[in-house]
Amino acid sequence: MLVRLILCGALLALSGTAAAETNTPCGHLRGAFYEYGALYYKAADGSWTGIDKDVVDEVARRLGCTIDPSTDSRVRIWAGLNGGSIDLSVSAMSTPEREKFGRVIPYLSERNYVLLNKDVSPSIRSMEDFLAAPGIKIGVIKTFRHGKVYDAWLERLRAQGRVYEAPDYEAMLRLFKVGRVQAVMAISTGWYPLIKQEQMAGNYRIMDWAPPKDAVVGGLILSRQHVDEALAARFSHAIRAMREDGTLKRIFERHLDAELAARLLNF
Repeated sequence: MLVRLILCGALLALSGTAAAETNTPCGHLRGAFYEYGALYYKAADGSWTGIDKDVVDEVARRLGCTIDPSTDSRVRIWAGLNGGSIDLSVSAMSTPEREKFGRVIPYLSERNYVLLNKDVSPSIRSMEDFLAAPGIKIGVIKTFRHGKVYDAWLERLRAQGRVYEAPDYEAMLRLFKVGRVQAVMAISTGWYPLIKQEQMAGNYRIMDWAPPKDAVVGGLILSRQHVDEALAARFSHAIRAMREDGTLKRIFERHLDAELAARLLNF
């Protein structure tokens, strides 16, 4: 009986220690966001909002983190993560190069589309049709990855001098609006807000040219220099719990319609 009581006491002590470690605040982290469609944008009152911000705020609340946010271009964010001046960023696609300096924890599954100007000939119905029309150019955001199929297609277009690389989402849309490019690459969280813009209504067609399984999975990217493996595991656990308890779905539905929100959960 005495042995059993001692063992029970030891197990309770270990359980308490584990719980304390799990609830240990994760301190201050430097987070970087970039403006893009419904992921991160300015609300009517001028404050920043969006899916990425809501995800980071909720993870920080659950882990007891303080996130010092900044907003920058994707190019400078990647440089900051690689150089050690940024601890985490958002909606990042994992690549072998990025995994060298950061761990990616998925929280959404996206799909890339080509937005064609309404004046582009209706005969352009595929990637090959686009390639065969030398007068049509496309805009992308510098450093963005679009999945194997689209990235290979864009390389062929780059060889023809038909790809314009913009520093951010707004600059890419400006190229599109003024006719410098006749198409842009965009995921659904990027083109969804355009539906609500009067000046864009009816000015483009959404083309889905990627294979059915060519999903782009985005997630938090955590600096390997400043976020250790144990803390990264806590982030992963929090994201998993947010998916299981419906929090991620509710966040997506704040900024998208229910159908698109449900698609984002397929990661």
